[in-house]
Amino acid sequence: MAQRIIDPRIRLRHIACFLEVARLRSMAGAADALNISQPAATKTIQELEALLGEQLFDRSRRRLALTSFGEVFFRYASTSIAALRQGIDAARGTHDAAMVRVGALPTVSARMLPDAVRAFTDQNTGVTTRIITGPNGYLLSLLRTGDVDLVIGRMAEPNAMMGLSFEHLYSERVVLAVRPGHPVLSAQEFSLPLIESYQILMPTPDSVIRPVVERILLAHGVTQLRDEIETVSNAFGRSYVRQNDSIWIISEGVVADDVAEGQLAILPVDTSETLGPVGFTTRTDTATSLATANLMQSVREVAERLRHDGG
Repeated sequence: MAQRIIDPRIRLRHIACFLEVARLRSMAGAADALNISQPAATKTIQELEALLGEQLFDRSRRRLALTSFGEVFFRYASTSIAALRQGIDAARGTHDAAMVRVGALPTVSARMLPDAVRAFTDQNTGVTTRIITGPNGYLLSLLRTGDVDLVIGRMAEPNAMMGLSFEHLYSERVVLAVRPGHPVLSAQEFSLPLIESYQILMPTPDSVIRPVVERILLAHGVTQLRDEIETVSNAFGRSYVRQNDSIWIISEGVVADDVAEGQLAILPVDTSETLGPVGFTTRTDTATSLATANLMQSVREVAERLRHDGG
């Protein structure tokens, strides 16, 4: 039986525009990234939808969202582009060129990656290491399109792991961090609803720990948070929470050094139910370069020390 031929009217520009819109959830943002006008981006997506005979985006929300058809198409289209880029690099003899591109969640950037990168660069001189941080969904989209070689962070939900594989390194919980001397630390009997009186720094809705945080708050009857600030910025969170009585809900690894140095304190609440796996996420269809494999080994060694030290 002859293979079905892809409609020749579907061009690379259609796919590139679709991937940018899907990644940024914004037609205007994609237009800026591609250096085209917003009407041109909109027209390109409309052309692609007409050629596919399906809607790719749900336009009823404030931010564009992929339809179920769009989700499936995104996974395969991004994988195809990543494979094409890999093929071009291999043909040019630059596949093992001196760069490793890592997508890392903020907790990994703060806790584990500095020691791993230092060890890696000591043994791999001349190799450039590019570190990109951001929410998990954003990093996975970069992984699918080949813009990063691997992602280090919490494991994504199963429905987001199609075409990807995960290697567990260690497990980490979410904590509630405050400045030393925070009033709630002196409460005779601490309970989680006490935090409702204070400003809360929350992970953003697209961060991988947000559902975990929402579950633990609901489980403890916390429903009336005051003045939420949503952020995945370590620098902002660390600076802000030291200056006032706000409470920062964050992965433990981000603040581990601050707590050890006495710059921050952890509220005495059992968050063991937020424990989740942290590790590598990679594409199943792409061979790992030697440089990337060496960096991954450096990360494994640091993770092993963390487990041994109980940190």
